[in-house]
Amino acid sequence: MQASYTVKYTKGLFLRCLCIVYLFAFVSFYIQAPGLYGDNGVLPARSLLENSIHKTLSAKIHYQPTLIWLAPYLGLDVNYALDVLSLLGSFLAFTGFVSQKLCTLPLFAGLWSLYFSLYQVGQVFVASNYDDLLLEIGFIALLVAPILPGKRRGYKSSQNDAIRFWLLRWVLFRYLVTSGIIKFISGCPKWWSLTALNYHFQSMPLPSSLSWYAHHLPNWFLKLTSVYTNVVEIILPFLFFIPMRNVRLTGFIFQIFLQICIVLTGNFSFANLLIVVLTLSLLDDKGIQSKKVSEEPSYVANIVNILIHGALFYAVVTIFSLKIEGSVVESKIAFTKDNFEVAARLGISFALYYGLSTLALTILSTLANILFSNNSWLNKIWSFIKTIMFSLLVLMIFFASTVPLTSLHSSTNTTVHPTVRATYNRLHKIRLINDYLLFKQMSGVDGRSEIILEGSDSLDGPWVEYNFLYKPGNINHSLPFVAPYTPRLDWQMYWAAQSTYDKQPWLLSLTHRLLLGTPEVLSLLDRNRSPFLKKPPKFIRGVLYKYKYTSWNQGSQQSWWSRVRQNEYFPVFSKDSPVLTEYLKARNLIPTTAKVVPNPIWKKILDKIRYVASHLEATLLLWSVFTAGCAVISTSSKSK
Repeated sequence: MQASYTVKYTKGLFLRCLCIVYLFAFVSFYIQAPGLYGDNGVLPARSLLENSIHKTLSAKIHYQPTLIWLAPYLGLDVNYALDVLSLLGSFLAFTGFVSQKLCTLPLFAGLWSLYFSLYQVGQVFVASNYDDLLLEIGFIALLVAPILPGKRRGYKSSQNDAIRFWLLRWVLFRYLVTSGIIKFISGCPKWWSLTALNYHFQSMPLPSSLSWYAHHLPNWFLKLTSVYTNVVEIILPFLFFIPMRNVRLTGFIFQIFLQICIVLTGNFSFANLLIVVLTLSLLDDKGIQSKKVSEEPSYVANIVNILIHGALFYAVVTIFSLKIEGSVVESKIAFTKDNFEVAARLGISFALYYGLSTLALTILSTLANILFSNNSWLNKIWSFIKTIMFSLLVLMIFFASTVPLTSLHSSTNTTVHPTVRATYNRLHKIRLINDYLLFKQMSGVDGRSEIILEGSDSLDGPWVEYNFLYKPGNINHSLPFVAPYTPRLDWQMYWAAQSTYDKQPWLLSLTHRLLLGTPEVLSLLDRNRSPFLKKPPKFIRGVLYKYKYTSWNQGSQQSWWSRVRQNEYFPVFSKDSPVLTEYLKARNLIPTTAKVVPNPIWKKILDKIRYVASHLEATLLLWSVFTAGCAVISTSSKSK
C-alpha cells in the first residue's frame, strides 16, 4: 500500500488551493481594515497596542506578537501598516495561486506570519473558528511545502508525504467529529429530535439567497438531511485512515457534497472552502489522475469498499430508524441519551488510540520504505534520521491536539497528562492547535434575534433604520451570496443579538462612530440606502426584533421576512452622551490622532490603492482578483 502512495500532484493542488483561501482572507481583511481597525474604526488597532506597558520591541512582541510593531521603523503608522500587511499577504497568496512552483516553505511562512499578525489585532471580529482553522492548516502547510521551488508539473515525492497527509486528515477528523458530537453532548432537543434544520436556515448568522427556499423544504427531507449531516460528521471520518484508496475516495465524495450544500444555503466565509482543501488529503495522485486510475483496477478493493459502506448504511438505518412510508422517508433517533453518553465516552477514547495506532503504522511503513529502497546506505541513514525527527514533531502535535477532543467529555478530560495540556496551551496561544465547538445549541427556535440601529434628529422621532449590507434588515430584501468574503461586522451583529449591549464594547463604539458620521465605518454599511450619508443623526438607539421567514406564498410576493419588535436593545445615545463617552474612554475606544506621521511616499501609494479598491463592491473586488489569477494561469499554460 505505502509503496504506491504518491502525492506529488495532490500536494501541489493542496498548496495552491490553500493560497486561494489565503487570498480571499487577506483581501477581505484589507477591504474592512479602515472601518474595523483604523484610528477612526470600531476597534482601533492602535488603541489595543498602546495598552502595552512594555517599552522594548522584544517585550512588545512577546506581549502581542505582531509585525505591526515594526511600523514606526518603516515610516508607517498603524493604519498604513495594516494595509501593507494585508496587501503583502494578498500578493504572496496571489503568486502562490498563479504559480505552483512558488508554493514553497518561505512563501507559506510569510503568509502565516502576516495573517497571524493581523489576527492579533482582530479582537472580537476574529473570534470565529474559520480564522483559527486557517492558521492551523497554514502551519501544517509549512510541513507540507518544499523548501525550494518545485517543477512546473508537481513536486518531487518525499518519503514523509504519507505522514504529512496523515496530519492533514487528523485535522479534518478533529474538526468534523468535534462539530458533530458536540451537538448531541450539549443535549440540544432540536438536534436530538432531528429537527434542527427546521430552524437552522432561518437562524444561521448570515443566510444566503437560497436559505429561504431550504427552510421550506418538507420536514421529512430536512430530518433526513440532518441524519446525513450527522453521519458524515461523526461516523465517516473514522474511515479517513483506512489504507484503501477507494474508501478514502468515497469519503471525499460524501464530504464534498455536504460542503457544497452548506455553501449554497449559507454564508460561512471561507470555512467550507478550507474543509474542501483539507479533504484533498483523502486523495493521492492515482485518485486524481484518471489515466492511472484505469491502469490498476482493483475488484477486491471495490468489493471491500462496498461492504464497508453497505455495513455502515445498515447501521445508519438501524440507529436512525429509517423507514419508507409512502413517498417519504421517516427517521428518528433509536438510541437514548444514556446510550450516547456511553458511546461518546468510548468513541472519544477509541478515536485517540485509533489515531495514534494509524499514525504509528504510517511512520513505521515510511521507515520500512526507506530501509528497503534502492538508495545508497548513506542516503538511507540520512532519510531515516530526518523521518524520525519529523515523526517526533508530528507525535508532539498529535498528543497536544488530543486535548480538545478529550475535553468533549468529562470522563476523558480528566485523563489528560499535565505535560500534554501544557503543550496544548502553548501551541493554542499561537493558534497552531485549536478547538472547534460549533453551534452546540440551536438558537432562534422562536425566530432569529436581530439588532436594528435607528437614528433620529429628535427624541420624538421619526426614527430611521440603518441598513447593513449582508445581514437581515429590510423584510423585503433577500440576502446575497457573500462567501468566501468575510463581512465581520454583519457576522458579529448576529452574536451581539444573543447577548446584552453592555458586554459588547465594539457595538457601542460602532454607535459612537455612526453618531460622528465616520466615513470609514459608514463604508461597512449600505451606503446606497443610508439615510444619514451626508449628515449623521443626533441620536441613535438599538431595537431588538424577532425575524421569521415568511410562508411559501408570501415569498412569491417579494416579502422574505416577517418581524416583530421585542424591546429596546440599548437606550438612546448622542455623541456627547456622558454614559457612552465614559464607557468608551474606559476602554480606550475614543478616536485620537496618531503620533506617527507616515512616510509621504508610502502614504501616496497606499492611498491610491485604497481609492481604487473603495470604488468596487467587496465581493466584486474579491472575485475580480480571483478571476485575474485564473486568467494569468490560463495565459501562462497556453504560452507553454
